[in-house]
Amino acid sequence: MELKPLLNIAIFTKPIPINIRKAWFDKVSFLYRKTLLALTCCDLCGLSCQKYLLLCRYCYHDLPLFHYQKIQGDLLNWPAIYQHLPAVSFDHLLCLAPHQQPFNQWISQLKYNGRFEIAKLLGHLLADNFSNLLSNQLITKPDMVISVPLHLSRWQKRGFNQSHLIAKYFIKELCRIESTEATTYCSELILRIKKTQQQVGQSGAQRRKNLKNAFSIKKGITLPAHVMLIDDVVTTGTTASEISSLLKQHGVKRVTLMAVTLSLPPS
Repeated sequence: MELKPLLNIAIFTKPIPINIRKAWFDKVSFLYRKTLLALTCCDLCGLSCQKYLLLCRYCYHDLPLFHYQKIQGDLLNWPAIYQHLPAVSFDHLLCLAPHQQPFNQWISQLKYNGRFEIAKLLGHLLADNFSNLLSNQLITKPDMVISVPLHLSRWQKRGFNQSHLIAKYFIKELCRIESTEATTYCSELILRIKKTQQQVGQSGAQRRKNLKNAFSIKKGITLPAHVMLIDDVVTTGTTASEISSLLKQHGVKRVTLMAVTLSLPPS
């Protein structure tokens, strides 16, 4: 029996060192991302994309993003916003932009047309914005990330929860950008136990009444001191406040609300 072929097989089946495997994986991931971007075009103008899926660098610079350096990294430091969201229970508010074009169109297409690739774009934009705030020491990293849940009946009708999708991509991109282990994402911490009416067009008082005792916390999960809650749109802050109050009743000290857009007051 010849041993030479067996020796050759043994050489190629020798375990590859972890550092080499990681380098290969990082290279393949990089090439995959570049190829994916090369095959897509900007959702707004049709040009090729360089960094973001569905968004070219020119349209990115045209986005109506909030400037956090002017408000010390928190929208609640802006007097007009603070007055627009009275008696909120969360401690910090981070949103990408006002609820206007193109964000309102993107959110609508994600929720009602099932364009899941938009969730990836929004999660990436949120992660970049959050990473910039971290690097400038305007905010601190939360211990846990959660998302606003849907009631089971609405989830079954729609088939997905847009806030969960955005939060999932946010965590994934943040882990890649920071090159560290991502903050824990607990998608099942908050349960929506009450089937509420659609809140579009309702006043703040109507929303508070509608959402009273609408949520519960899953038992058996240890809650940290700082939790980040992710949603798609903040209108009156009622949903986030109800969840924040529930979290604080169970020992959470600080809640940061992060959303894609914020509905600004008329003035």
